[in-house]
Amino acid sequence: MRRSRGLVAALALSLAGTGAGVGLGLVPQAAALTPPVAFTADALSTWQPDGVVWALAEAGGQVFVGGTFSTVRPPAGGSGSERSAVNFVALDAATGAPTSCELSFTVGSGTATVRALALSPDKETLYVGGYFGAVNGTAVSSLAAVDVASCTVKQGFRPAFAATVRALAVTGDTVYAGGDFLTVAGQPRGRFAAVGATDGALKPFTADADEPGRAVEVTPDGDHVILGGDFFTVNGTNTHALAVVDATSGALTKSYAGFIETNSVVKDIATDGTGFYTGNEGTGGGVFDGRIALNLSDFGQRWRDTCLGATQAVLPYQNVLYSASHAHDCSSVGEFPDGQRHHLLAQPTTGTGKLGWAPDTNDGIGEGIGPRVMTVGSKAGVQYLWVGGEFTTVNGAAQQSLTRFASTGDTGAPTVPVASAVSFEPDEAQVRWRTSLDLDDSALTYRIYRNGAAAPIATVTADSLFFRRPQASWTDTTVAAGQSYTYRVTATDGAGNTSALSATASVTVPTTAEGYPNKVRTDGAELYWRYDESTLPFVADSSAGNRSGVHNNAPALRQTPGAVSGASTAIGFNGSNTHVYGDERQTIGSTYSVETWFRTDTTRGGKLVGFGSRQTGASNQYDKHVYMTNDGRLVFGVYTGATRTITTPAAYNDNQWHHVVATQGPGGMTLYVDGAPKGTLNVTTHENYAGYWRTGGDNLNGWPNRPTSDYWAGRLDETAVYPTVLSAAQVQNHYALATAPADSVVQVPAAEDTYANAGAPATNYGTSGSLAVRGTSFYGSYLRFDLPAAPAGTVLKAAALSVKTSTQSGAGTTDTVSVVPVTGSWSEGGTTYNNRPALGGPALGTFAGIADGSAVHTTGLTTASVATALGGSYGLALTSTGTDALWLWSSEAQANEGTPQLTLTFGAP
Repeated sequence: MRRSRGLVAALALSLAGTGAGVGLGLVPQAAALTPPVAFTADALSTWQPDGVVWALAEAGGQVFVGGTFSTVRPPAGGSGSERSAVNFVALDAATGAPTSCELSFTVGSGTATVRALALSPDKETLYVGGYFGAVNGTAVSSLAAVDVASCTVKQGFRPAFAATVRALAVTGDTVYAGGDFLTVAGQPRGRFAAVGATDGALKPFTADADEPGRAVEVTPDGDHVILGGDFFTVNGTNTHALAVVDATSGALTKSYAGFIETNSVVKDIATDGTGFYTGNEGTGGGVFDGRIALNLSDFGQRWRDTCLGATQAVLPYQNVLYSASHAHDCSSVGEFPDGQRHHLLAQPTTGTGKLGWAPDTNDGIGEGIGPRVMTVGSKAGVQYLWVGGEFTTVNGAAQQSLTRFASTGDTGAPTVPVASAVSFEPDEAQVRWRTSLDLDDSALTYRIYRNGAAAPIATVTADSLFFRRPQASWTDTTVAAGQSYTYRVTATDGAGNTSALSATASVTVPTTAEGYPNKVRTDGAELYWRYDESTLPFVADSSAGNRSGVHNNAPALRQTPGAVSGASTAIGFNGSNTHVYGDERQTIGSTYSVETWFRTDTTRGGKLVGFGSRQTGASNQYDKHVYMTNDGRLVFGVYTGATRTITTPAAYNDNQWHHVVATQGPGGMTLYVDGAPKGTLNVTTHENYAGYWRTGGDNLNGWPNRPTSDYWAGRLDETAVYPTVLSAAQVQNHYALATAPADSVVQVPAAEDTYANAGAPATNYGTSGSLAVRGTSFYGSYLRFDLPAAPAGTVLKAAALSVKTSTQSGAGTTDTVSVVPVTGSWSEGGTTYNNRPALGGPALGTFAGIADGSAVHTTGLTTASVATALGGSYGLALTSTGTDALWLWSSEAQANEGTPQLTLTFGAP
């Protein structure tokens, strides 16, 4: 539609698979991007028209822009003034600013427009098609030839097209055109025609279509022309929207009757060395809106991408097919469900799977289509992907109708990871995060930092796409029971752009394995949402499956008390629109179990948990769910062509925590509540579709005793999904473990702290933001903690002291620092070196050297010694016998992060 093709182009086209681009020579790929993506997603500064861009072409470092507009202006913040540009402007490929080439396309009546641009194979002549009667005052008839070097109309090229020309393709001696016309030079030509490249004389080529032509391409060998448009016949033969004809006669070579849906058309065609690609648009239901790849060898289909959201342009480049559309539903190819529109996509020329390139525009003006056309321009060894259309924003910033992306200069950092941490066993902690979004890099490197250290403790690589951001995780096996740790995560792309640190994720390692969560994990959960997050939108998965979730419409976080013993919290749903959906699209086998805890007093019912075809909104397919009726009974249902359900006889909307498990397998369906079976059904099948686990609400249309609300008003906790059928004994065990005693953790900050300095023996440092420790000359630090009493029925299981080195140079020490009890009296505001308190022994814990760099450091303390002080005041001192000083933050430090703190773990005796 936009690029010249022909015999002389055949060699360049055949090199496309080896890294060459048409007319661009050898083109190195941007090394910083995730292969095979060749362009960044960072929009470059570009002058912008005041209307719609319909056509683009490139020659000699210039990009020619055609459309329906009257002026062109600088980008936001750019220099220069708005200038006249009547349906055409030429811009520098590298700067995006206007060149000296100025052409004005006008018409005596109606609205002039430029709809197609194509270059001769030698790039010396630009052919312009559309609806216009003059170029810079020179009379023409909807098709003109322009000398590229002089930017003047070629007087000897005067074809006469009676209506709009929408598509062009050029060989060394022929210009092929498609559009709305029925005659050319007074001779009948139905929507497609060919004229001489030099004089515009009409050629015998006849490929008459019954509806408008929108796309024309010549095969690389020059023997055939590929036609696209709205038509249903070509030369009287049925072939809808697509046809291949002889390049000389126009005789039909390949027809496509029934190949493309009757309510869909072909908007664009592009070729490379192995095939050709169509961009398709449909109207109404059951349309085909996606892309088709076809082989040049037999003109048969290679693959078909059935995403919905009309495709306006396709561009193969270095084995990647870039496309312009408003794709909003790619569930049919296993990708994102119906929802947000995505206007720029990339996929391999060999298949339908999307690649990690997804800059975006809005729908914009006119028809609200967004981008409509693409081309690649080159200058000074850099390639630029130009995109035109009717959008008014690019990547969220104001920019109208025209933008460009370069092959180098990736500057966009990934989004900040959202991290959390959890520990269920004494010897490990799991750090989890939602993978970041980077619009031109899908393979990202994550660095995990522990306790504020400058160097990462681990590095993990993980893939993510704009519609698939799975959980990544790393397990720290160097932790100690009873001690607390903090973790932060960054994401880095291939160019070295690094996100900010994630918010701190804190965890205390238990002294004994936690009963309930460990049992859920060892019983094989492949999804386990505990709802302990304190920030939106990430819902961490505590199973080994990394099947995280996403909060939608901000449900209430960290609701207490939770359903199980310990510090775990619950999530609250409002009964109208809040829910959680799985990040991963999946299918469910014939055997599964779903489990959750719930608490409510609602009389409007709602769905607690279920499987649906959509992440947000009302799913079109939905079953394998548990919902509550208005009177508080629970229903477990699957769909087999009819709804099949089990309903409890009793109600459970008593505002108490209850446990529900629903299973299905070879033995049929079983519903358990509070550890006991409440009903069975001999049904072993369910509806088979790809979808997402959801909690808090989804469609219930057509289900028995449908409640007033499809959405759940109440709390949920500990949701788990298993690929097996939990046995009755396992269900009962889970229910019992929820109330089993669990460790509880109390973190106690220092109530007072100060240090003494032998070099200033009468000085008090009680208001200082720092603490210091050294043997010679002496620094000693003193800490006081107000300890709580042990909770009823528990004893102290572990105690640990955490301190944080300051940011000053050399804050660490190579010497061993001891933690000892203070036996003498002291106060923060009164202690000096001269009156420092007496110290006891033996040491309660030690730091065996602390590295330079601001970081949190923790040591376990003798539990029995700390236990004797519970319920009262407890003094500790930090001492050393060496000469290398340690500098720490005190409780007065402004950052107040990682300042002295005791972590106490209580549990059953």
